[in-house]
Amino acid sequence: MSATLPIPSPPLLHGPGFWKRALRHPSFVIGAVLTLLVALAAGVSLVWTPHSPYDVDMSLKLAPPDAHFLLGADAYGRDIVSLLLVGARASIVVGVVAVGIGVVFGCALGLLASAKRGWIEEVLMRVTDFGLAFPAILSAIMLTAVFGPSMVIAIVAIGLYNIPIFARVTRASANAIWSREFILAARACGKGAFSITMEHVLPNIASMLIVQATIRFAIAILAEAALSYLGLGTQPPQPSWGRMLSEAQALLFQAPMLAVYPGVAIALAVLGLNLLGDGLRDLFDPRLARKR
Repeated sequence: MSATLPIPSPPLLHGPGFWKRALRHPSFVIGAVLTLLVALAAGVSLVWTPHSPYDVDMSLKLAPPDAHFLLGADAYGRDIVSLLLVGARASIVVGVVAVGIGVVFGCALGLLASAKRGWIEEVLMRVTDFGLAFPAILSAIMLTAVFGPSMVIAIVAIGLYNIPIFARVTRASANAIWSREFILAARACGKGAFSITMEHVLPNIASMLIVQATIRFAIAILAEAALSYLGLGTQPPQPSWGRMLSEAQALLFQAPMLAVYPGVAIALAVLGLNLLGDGLRDLFDPRLARKR
């Protein structure tokens, strides 16, 4: 005998109602536009840049903006526009992979802890507490001492720090779902913990995970810039916004715009993702959705 469970439909990114509300939400619109601009810059850099970001020409050192170099040249004669475009690609790659590591492993640990409870939950949560004691920069310093600085080290360091964050958020949200009546109905129908987790718990916390991933993406971009600034992240000759800031530091009074351009790029990318995350949080909240 089969039974139909009264399972609520989780809010997803589909349907005309969602997009009508989204287009009326200023935070979502501004965040989406800024994020798309950064993604577009990274995509364009895959197929075209005004000049090669790897060519050094000291005769063009600190060349002012003109028709040839729209934003001028840096201390090595490289086109700043090209460096910014390729730097966007590096930031997005690090952000996507690092957040992906956190989502995959962190969510798996959080869902396991919520489904098993008892001593398994306690052990997993204490392990995540231990992981939170090692921020991305500290992890990068330790890994760099062993393997040397690189973009991969930055990705691993940021990703490892994201795992306990996603694990705790997932576990807290999943615990709230496990206490709902439709979960009790699913258990009464003979479904196991794994089936309930994949069919009922995970879909109902997906919107929360999307919002959290968007916000962590912004933090990952900021962390990558910080690690590259310290020389622990992306290494030459690969362009990076953080290393552009580091190189501009010595010329701050001679050519201050060299620091302004990557600083503005980082600020816009982080601002866009934060606004996008805030907008998605409001749109996914049923109480706020009814008000819009």
